[in-house]
Amino acid sequence: MAFDFDMIQGVYARMAERVDAARKLLGRPMTLSEKILYNHLWDGTPDRVFGRGEDYVDFAPDRVAMQDATAQMALLQFMQAGKAKAAVPSTVHCDHLIQAKQGAKKDLAEAEITNREVYDFLASVSNKYGIGFWKPGAGIIHQVVLENYAFPGGMMIGTDSHTVNAGGLGMVAIGVGGADAVDVMAGMPWELKFPKLIGIHLTGKLNGWAAPKDVILKVAGLLTVKGGTGCIVEYFGEGAENMSCTGKGTICNMGAEVGATTSTFAFDESMARYLEVTNRADVAAAARAVQDYLRPDPEVYADPSAYYDQVIEIDLDTLEPHLNGPFTPDRATPVSRMKEVAKENGWPTKVEVGLIGSCTNSSYEDMTRAASVARQAGEKKLKAKARFSITPGSEQVRYTVARDGLLQDFEAIGGVVLANACGPCIGQWARYRDGDAQETNAIVHSFNRNFAKRADGNPKTHAFVASPELVTALALAGDLTFNPLTDTLVNEAGQAVKLDPPSGVELPEKGFACEDPGYQAPAEDGSGIEVVVAPDSKRLQLLTPFPPNSGDVKGLKLLLKARGKCTTDHISMAGPWLRFRGHLDNISDNCFIGAINAFNGEANKVKNQLTGTYGEVPATARAYKAAGISCMVVGDENYGEGSSREHAAMEPRHLGVKAVLVKSFARIHETNLKKQGMLALTFADPADYDKILEDDTFDILGLDDFRPGVPLQVVLHHGDGTQDTIEVNHTYNEAQIAWYRAGSALNLIRMEASG
Repeated sequence: MAFDFDMIQGVYARMAERVDAARKLLGRPMTLSEKILYNHLWDGTPDRVFGRGEDYVDFAPDRVAMQDATAQMALLQFMQAGKAKAAVPSTVHCDHLIQAKQGAKKDLAEAEITNREVYDFLASVSNKYGIGFWKPGAGIIHQVVLENYAFPGGMMIGTDSHTVNAGGLGMVAIGVGGADAVDVMAGMPWELKFPKLIGIHLTGKLNGWAAPKDVILKVAGLLTVKGGTGCIVEYFGEGAENMSCTGKGTICNMGAEVGATTSTFAFDESMARYLEVTNRADVAAAARAVQDYLRPDPEVYADPSAYYDQVIEIDLDTLEPHLNGPFTPDRATPVSRMKEVAKENGWPTKVEVGLIGSCTNSSYEDMTRAASVARQAGEKKLKAKARFSITPGSEQVRYTVARDGLLQDFEAIGGVVLANACGPCIGQWARYRDGDAQETNAIVHSFNRNFAKRADGNPKTHAFVASPELVTALALAGDLTFNPLTDTLVNEAGQAVKLDPPSGVELPEKGFACEDPGYQAPAEDGSGIEVVVAPDSKRLQLLTPFPPNSGDVKGLKLLLKARGKCTTDHISMAGPWLRFRGHLDNISDNCFIGAINAFNGEANKVKNQLTGTYGEVPATARAYKAAGISCMVVGDENYGEGSSREHAAMEPRHLGVKAVLVKSFARIHETNLKKQGMLALTFADPADYDKILEDDTFDILGLDDFRPGVPLQVVLHHGDGTQDTIEVNHTYNEAQIAWYRAGSALNLIRMEASG
């Protein structure tokens, strides 16, 4: 039986009344996303129509999921909310803090020692507040959620941008910052601007080397990293019906890479099969009983352009395998063109490492297809020319593929099985030792992101994203330009041999098996449980509320003008810094150290206007703060792209940054800034970015009458005594303005809890 089945039944029980009421209000048929959204309105049965991309709406998500790196700050905030128990089913998953070094067993043992203080903290907070706890080694949050919690038609938020993975089981699952999670766990509404809708019509059926991964790699190339911003991407058509549930999850997972709010698929038999094999036949039966409400209305399929804001057509019969990268997940290259594209760009083509697995591609089907390629190495007398690693998504997947002999196929070509954790995907990879030369090189992986330095900390590593089966083939070839559809390899006998297309099994014939999934249920009554944070801890720090804001802001110093891509990785790096995710002051020492200064083209080197010297960004911010001076950051397009980590908002706030002014924001990061009581502003004229000079001081005017839809003025006081006044826009509504004035959204929750 499923977790929280009573809650799922409640969602389905109200669906007919609410969706029918919404359909009547709209006066037209409805898409799947609209049905789920209108069924989860905070106010209950809908009584008005919401404008896509216009109206902020309060929702009531069914559950919350948190991973250990983000959960620390989320739970530190929740502890201040004055609540005795989480108001909705919530879970914590220990997947981010395990570093990949030698292999699963040794790495997990080391992590349990190194991170004991953090794990104990998370376990005790979870126990106290009624939160389910998944121990280190249990698996990656998104795979565990898919296996245990996701259900068709549900709404979930999670403190990780790849929460969207659950769309593979027909959910509207959305990545958020920890403050949003606190709202929902505290029993408050969760606010989201009503999304626009992108419909992707899939025709045909995947064949040969083409995999579900290639669908989203193709989509990323079409939409780019910001093309899905403010939108839900809804997949439909015979191609969707012909795909496995876990394949759908892969596609939804990487929807985060196009900036989408989330992605989802309609309920079908592949989802029912997956629910049944993961011991949730009760959910499958309940979903079948309301299946018309878990799919778009038939008229939507008949004329999709009338119901979606944008429609994209993809023919799976002709879809070619892709490699996306380097340095950005939206640079899509069909495998047949990689030889010429790599040559044109001077990319390294020797593949040093192939890595498969992660939250994106670690299903049973993924593993069987990749293993079928690895198995051919022995049959055809081939040896892998690149290092190769496998990251299982969960203990359930790992145990099952081990039982079925798939791990032996990987180990036979030199594969190293890593812990059931994020590992190299998020920079938790000890690829280099101290003193190792970090040279230009190429790696291929089945992960979701490939920003510079993300996997191994080396800015010269060219990382390319592909399906697990293509990664395995490229590891055998050791050559980025190898096309398994047409090319041959020379085996140990000197013969030219061709790899056969991969073959896979959707679900294990013997079912899934697992001795210890790693779940720890919370206490029925946690009131007597004490959560202890040592005052001298280097890993954990109780939070001090941010001060409130009032009136116009004057005298802000320019801390940084970032040029080009400035992701949350650039603002708050992961990797070794993950150990400080529960200690705001310590982790603030990584603030903006990866961002490129527009004035000198260097990272972590900015001018201190008080001394005229150049120094590291965090140290410069601390110098301003010590002098009682606040500062401001200026950025480029799609600022804050990538991970949902709210540390990228909390760290600047902690260091005295009052405002962030950019050409455009990524959705999650803009919300995180607002939640932490900062000003998230955009240039009314993007060309004004060029007016920002290195010695500028800023005044932000109009805050005395801060209102929705009313632009603000920013006065640029230049170092030579001249000044410019520019207009800046914002997207704050009345509630968000209240967050700003209170100093943070959490401050408001605390005030309400105290009466």
